[in-house]
Amino acid sequence: MPVPDARLRALIDRDPNSDGAYVLYWMTAYRRTRANDALDRAIELAHEYDRPLVILEGLRAGYRWASDRIHKFVLDGMADNRASLEEKPVTYLAYVEPEPGAGSGLLAALAERAVAVIGDDWPGFFHPKMLAAAAEQLEVRFEVVDACGLVPFRAADKVYKRAVDFRRYIQKNAETIVAHSPKLRPFSKALPEGAELPRGLEERWPMATDEVLSGATLADLPIDHDVGVVDLEGGSSAARTRWRAFRDERLVDYAEGRNHPDDDRSSGLSPYLHFGHIGTHEIFGEIVKREAWTPANLGRPNASKTGFWGMSEGAEAFLDELVTWRELCHHTAFFVDDHDAFESLPDWAKETIDQHREDPREVASYESLEKGETDDDIWNAAQRELVETGRMHNYLRMLWGKKIYEWSPTPERALEIMIELNNKYAIDGRDPNSYGGIFWVLGRYDRAWGPEREVFGKLRYMSSDSTRRKLRLKGYLDRFA
Repeated sequence: MPVPDARLRALIDRDPNSDGAYVLYWMTAYRRTRANDALDRAIELAHEYDRPLVILEGLRAGYRWASDRIHKFVLDGMADNRASLEEKPVTYLAYVEPEPGAGSGLLAALAERAVAVIGDDWPGFFHPKMLAAAAEQLEVRFEVVDACGLVPFRAADKVYKRAVDFRRYIQKNAETIVAHSPKLRPFSKALPEGAELPRGLEERWPMATDEVLSGATLADLPIDHDVGVVDLEGGSSAARTRWRAFRDERLVDYAEGRNHPDDDRSSGLSPYLHFGHIGTHEIFGEIVKREAWTPANLGRPNASKTGFWGMSEGAEAFLDELVTWRELCHHTAFFVDDHDAFESLPDWAKETIDQHREDPREVASYESLEKGETDDDIWNAAQRELVETGRMHNYLRMLWGKKIYEWSPTPERALEIMIELNNKYAIDGRDPNSYGGIFWVLGRYDRAWGPEREVFGKLRYMSSDSTRRKLRLKGYLDRFA
């Protein structure tokens, strides 16, 4: 099946260049070589015009929060892609900027000889501005493809402000949504080979060696070396290994165990989803097989978190996180340009925040927060887990944000601190899902709560004492606090 029109967007809407030497896929967000609609679209055009396929995957040096931690995870994925494409009929170009701006002009140089350029349509971080800038520079057909989740961005009929409403939309349209799947074996049909690249390309922009992709030269790059590499390998192979371990060992207990830090029933897939090393369709397809599921199992749409899919309790709880919550956050980012700005909060939240601006607060310094040196051992443990491992337990992330709000001099400063700490240390930071979680702390996707409290007003309140009573976290505290 061809890639659905709902997933395609032409940023330069002109006919493909039939005299072009190859089709160019610019891989930036969906960094995988299977179950990827953007790759499928590039291959469709390569077959249609009987041209070779060139894939350009790059890594910038000048993005905000660039660090050894993030760079190494991306480099792992690039090395994995190079290995997986080695025997495939494709020219794979891996480019790692040695300094900010060094890669300027590379995409345009490749596009000059292309039939068309296919890119990744993703609403996070600097990607929208990067795509817009590319559209100003290129002079060939330029399509971007949404390969993010089960629900195409442009399929939804409005911006959804609550998970329950987005869940209801998914349930009403579930049969259509699950009918499409990108290809697990996209290179099953032969492609022409021997792409003729522009002369002098690799002299002007030397491609990454295996040594560079191994991370051995990280110290030479102008990035933050204080945020060090963690013990988490990036790439699609590592993503599938982690997914299948979760599927086989922890999915069955996910519904009850995911909230308890000591049980560690979370999937750990967020970093891989963030960088596109694995896609939702592949995960959903394997759950379907495991559950022996068909659309005939679907229940009546009722917006309930469980019971609709007709799957096991663990699978339904996981799908609600993977599809409802993750894709709700991405849809918000796609349609709301200032989704990362304080002003984008719901009116009721801004009103209650304003009413309590002058409430007395116990302010903690940024330094004590970053180091996890407050008087709250649970909060300290969550922050130290983030700094040491590049991730944070999902439930504790909510408490982490609420306490930062409570300890900050202003609501705006609380938002700045949450964004800075999360995006600096979390491998899955800078993601629409991360911003969704951070803004949930301030009322997005939530409702007014009572009783009204100092500082929080009608925002949902959370405390470390109640968290201690609810969760099993002795082992977690022993490790991180």
